[in-house]
Amino acid sequence: MRVAIDAVPLLVRSAGVKNYLYHWIAHLRAAAGADAIRTFPALARLGPLAHHRSIAGPWRTGTGLAALALSNYTPLPVLDWLTRGAGVFHASNLVRHPPRRTRLTATIYDMTCWLMPELHSTANVRADRSYSGILRRADALIAISESSRNDAIRVLNLPPGSITVIYPGIPAAFFAADSARIEAVRARYGLTRPYVLSIGTIEPRKNIDLLLDAFAALPASLRDQFELVVAGPIGWASAATTARLAAVRYLGYVPEADLAPLTAAATVFAYPSLYEGFGFPVAQAMAAGVPVVTSNVSSLPEVAADAALLIDPRSIQELRDALARLLLSPQLRADLSARGLSRAAAFRWETCAAQSLAFFQRACG
Repeated sequence: MRVAIDAVPLLVRSAGVKNYLYHWIAHLRAAAGADAIRTFPALARLGPLAHHRSIAGPWRTGTGLAALALSNYTPLPVLDWLTRGAGVFHASNLVRHPPRRTRLTATIYDMTCWLMPELHSTANVRADRSYSGILRRADALIAISESSRNDAIRVLNLPPGSITVIYPGIPAAFFAADSARIEAVRARYGLTRPYVLSIGTIEPRKNIDLLLDAFAALPASLRDQFELVVAGPIGWASAATTARLAAVRYLGYVPEADLAPLTAAATVFAYPSLYEGFGFPVAQAMAAGVPVVTSNVSSLPEVAADAALLIDPRSIQELRDALARLLLSPQLRADLSARGLSRAAAFRWETCAAQSLAFFQRACG
């Protein structure tokens, strides 16, 4: 069995999809070999993961994006030529004309551009609407959560039997952030006080304004003892939201190598997102043993299970009260930390790769 995976998102600025593809391809190759798991464009090895730039060199990035453009905007059967010998082509979210001689599979990440288009840029909504054509044509699909699977069935009228839920994994670094790396990251970012952490692209869906309001509503004694730290690149947030970040410790884009120790050093992790297909930051915080406050919507209750405090992401009061409970109770934090570590053990990339290989075998028929 040979599988060709659309790896173009690894060549562009991306967050969740890029994170998923990078670790997924690496673990699929570790399990099945590089000859069995090929990529478009051809990437013999994966360079360091960085969300803001390509993981490949300039030549491979340029030729790969040129091949994508030829495939998407001309009638040339580019992908038929470049994926010769593969039995399955797995689309991500940028290829529009997959090869015609292979079985077609794809990943359902989320339905947020369908359910909450007002929270996204016009370009994002257009791209997701285009990707839905791939999802409807696919012979079999992977969904990264039951929530995403159910939303896709409801929104796109996809046949339930064609969709298999396979949870992504959590990088091993989050399970084993050592004290030396934690102290080094604290020193690098000047984090001298205990802190509440939130990580994610600054965009409307991440609901940063609610978090800023809830933290500001905490008693002054707690705000004096703990600070709010926000990490992540500016996306399509409003100018007003971006300006408000000056009132807290905003770190901007944080390199991948710093994310695990930065997370592990936090007292509490807060993630009041309005919608997630999976919610990598929540799973990663649990793996790092950090107690989590997150939303009671979309996939977040599914991922967190009983290992987090769940709040209505439209309620400042619920988030404020949950933060106060955790910050005032070391015992509650210890309890959620233990539950989080146990829950996070279900999200291993090795497990994801094994289940994915079985999925591809079935797709080959």
